[in-house]
Amino acid sequence: MSSELLDPEEVASIYEEAPLEADRHKWIESQKNGCDLGKLAISDWYANHWYYFCIGKKIEHLLGNRCWQEFSDTRFGFLKSLQLEHDLLADRILDRIFWLRMENLDIIIWAREWSLPLDRVLEILELIDINSARLEPVLS
Repeated sequence: MSSELLDPEEVASIYEEAPLEADRHKWIESQKNGCDLGKLAISDWYANHWYYFCIGKKIEHLLGNRCWQEFSDTRFGFLKSLQLEHDLLADRILDRIFWLRMENLDIIIWAREWSLPLDRVLEILELIDINSARLEPVLS
C-alpha cells in the first residue's frame, strides 16, 4: 500500500507532531523542577530526543502503523509485506534500534559477537535504512 492511496488526513507530519512532543517534555520536566523551564526544556527535547523520535516514526511508517509524509519516498508498511514481523532476527534488530537506540554499527558488532548471520543482518539493516530518519529539526 503506497502513501498515495491513503486519505491525506491519515498522513501525519513529524514536523507537526514534534512540537507537541516537545511541549509534553517541557510540561513533565517543569513539573519535576517545580517551575516552567520554557525554551530550555524544548531545546533539551530537540537535542536529546528528536533523532530517536524520527527513528520511531520511520519504524511506524515501515511497519504500516502510521503513515508519515516525511518518509513518503519509503513504501508505507513494506516491512509487513516482507513478513519481517515473523522474522525473529528482524524483530531483535528493530528492538535494538527502537528501544536500545543502537546504530547500524552497534547492531553489526552485536551480530558478530553473537555469531548471527551477518549477510541477513546487513540485508535487514538495508531494508530498514534507519539513516534516512536523520531529518533536520525545524525550531520555531
